[in-house]
Amino acid sequence: MSLELNQKINLPLLNLPHFEPELRQRDGKLWIFDSLRKKFLVLTPEEWVRQHWIHFLINHHNFPRGLFSLEKGLKYNQMSKRTDLVVFDRASNPYLLVECKAPGIKINEGSLSQIMTYNSTLNCPNLVLSNGLNHIYVEYSESEKKFVQKPHLPECPK
Repeated sequence: MSLELNQKINLPLLNLPHFEPELRQRDGKLWIFDSLRKKFLVLTPEEWVRQHWIHFLINHHNFPRGLFSLEKGLKYNQMSKRTDLVVFDRASNPYLLVECKAPGIKINEGSLSQIMTYNSTLNCPNLVLSNGLNHIYVEYSESEKKFVQKPHLPECPK
């Protein structure tokens, strides 16, 4: 996306690698092409962050496209919830859960509680909480029997 278009539509620059998304205007809204779902989606601030994460994981960390699940539905206490992004390992086990927030949303205990709630059903050993500007990485430590914060993203699943 050109810097001119970025300034015109006021999309924030994120703390993730730049990429050139396919954008379109329709029905008075801006749409972004999701290369995994092969369709255009309304470009919300949260979707802007999610699409950057998809690009980052695939193009900078070699996560295979076929291991991704977007907006996966799950049940928690009989309530329907949707995860932003789940990456599975090659044995089809949940490996990485990414919860995306809009850049204007601060990452706080409530955000962490939300991702932990989702993960109580999924049991991913690696979690990322991001608003595109700030990222928190946590990994389950078998030795400590709890999640611990890490300085970086986990490796691509084996």
